[in-house]
Amino acid sequence: MIETVRISPAGKDQLVALKRRTGLKHWNELGRWALCRSLAEPTRPPDVPIPTEGGIEIEWRTFGGRAADVYLDLVRQRCVADDLEPDGKTVQRQMLLHLHRGIGYLFGDPNLRKAADGTRVRRGSGVRDLLGAALEANPAALGAGSG
Repeated sequence: MIETVRISPAGKDQLVALKRRTGLKHWNELGRWALCRSLAEPTRPPDVPIPTEGGIEIEWRTFGGRAADVYLDLVRQRCVADDLEPDGKTVQRQMLLHLHRGIGYLFGDPNLRKAADGTRVRRGSGVRDLLGAALEANPAALGAGSG
């Protein structure tokens, strides 16, 4: 089980810029977008060192909200799909890698911004589409169960 989500200082800086660009106020909302964005990709994220000292820490239940178990199951199922053992240490590492890759993808997306009239992105908008894409890429996650 993941207890704390850790985001690197570089990831934090990108999230600060994304908060300004999208008008979203909470780290966890952007983090969910980022996680699903990466999980929807068919390739594994590169296994690179990600220093988290001086970054952000978010409790897992806050990060995942009501769908925390679904997000966890998605990461577990992705481990299985990527021929990785879905043990606690591997799931935590893959969560970190997917989250940071997804943050990078969102940060680099020029289409992710406030509406042209300056209104903010609706809370939760886009997450359902990204969650759907992640589930489409990992359909067994729905039946994986929590635990």
